[in-house]
Amino acid sequence: MVNLHFPTLRSSFITGSSSSLRQQKKALTLVRFHRAFLRRSVCSNAAGASNMVKAIRVHQLGGPEVLRYEDVVVGEPKDGEIKVKNKAIGLNFIDIYFRKGVYKASSLPFTPGMEAVGEVIAVGSGHTRRRVGDIVAYAGNPMGAYTEVQILPANKVVPVPPSVDPIVAASVILKGMTAQFLVRRCFKVESGHTVLIHAAAGGVGSLLCQWANNLGATVIGTVSTPEKAAQAKEDGCHHVILYKEEDFVARVNEITSGKGVDVVYDSVGKDTFEGSLACLKIRGYMVSFGQSSGTPDPVPLSSLAPKSLFLTRPSLMQYTITQEELQQTASEVFENVASGVLRVRVNHTYPLSQAAEAHADLENRKTSGSIVLIPDQV
Repeated sequence: MVNLHFPTLRSSFITGSSSSLRQQKKALTLVRFHRAFLRRSVCSNAAGASNMVKAIRVHQLGGPEVLRYEDVVVGEPKDGEIKVKNKAIGLNFIDIYFRKGVYKASSLPFTPGMEAVGEVIAVGSGHTRRRVGDIVAYAGNPMGAYTEVQILPANKVVPVPPSVDPIVAASVILKGMTAQFLVRRCFKVESGHTVLIHAAAGGVGSLLCQWANNLGATVIGTVSTPEKAAQAKEDGCHHVILYKEEDFVARVNEITSGKGVDVVYDSVGKDTFEGSLACLKIRGYMVSFGQSSGTPDPVPLSSLAPKSLFLTRPSLMQYTITQEELQQTASEVFENVASGVLRVRVNHTYPLSQAAEAHADLENRKTSGSIVLIPDQV
């Protein structure tokens, strides 16, 4: 509490000659001005302090060490916006791409993060669909989830059903919606299809395996270790390939009796891209949706001709353009989580302040399943 002490000029003092009267009135005006100025200053400082939160900021591109945990000021929501206090923040490989500059942030410094779940603590004027106290999730733009509190467009969030824990929701909303558009719309997986999923024990890969299996497909997955192979088996892979020990192209050819697969979901990129194309059957679909090992080399268009292959580099943002698309995609994810079709593994949680360590572990492939950052004040 700040106490303001101001000198008092009593009206009984304003007496005497006209010159003296003018001087006393001038003094009174100055006191009133000074009093109003101090009040505004104190209120402004108090508001700034109340809106000060912790966030991860990137001031220069580079390794995990460029992630700085610092104070930022978060304002109040404007028309069509909401203010959300984050409960859990999903960590995804796209965060690493932005940190390193593979994907370009609009400016420096920036706050990374594309996925979070939190409680609505303020609502801008003119908006009625979200209320204070709602638990909501968001994935994609605007970037900036690595913070205790953030301002979001109200039409970019979806309600989290009570049946889904906020930490689970934060770990699955972006990855789950990615899996949804990949298997349901980008290439519509159906019973009888054979699919190849790279990084089958990763955050998206795990969900792809489960979803494709549930749709009736034969699922082939590649992983790096026996431990991850066991997880991929649990997640519905009918065939698991240890790519460090086996030639995955030869194994896929063996598994499919030389026919190849209907679709490859490749988030690895440079190390697997050419082999993935070789695994496809005639008129197969190559879905490249990430590049954890680096950007693939350019592909001559003519190289797709011998088998009339389809090649796409999709993004979730183009599959959730409208609010209806966003809501439908998220609802299907949450329904599958609640029903048990999707088993979400939150294998790793880190305090938000340790985001750099989390990034290093993900890049070095020390993790499996989903990673969640927890704001230190939660």
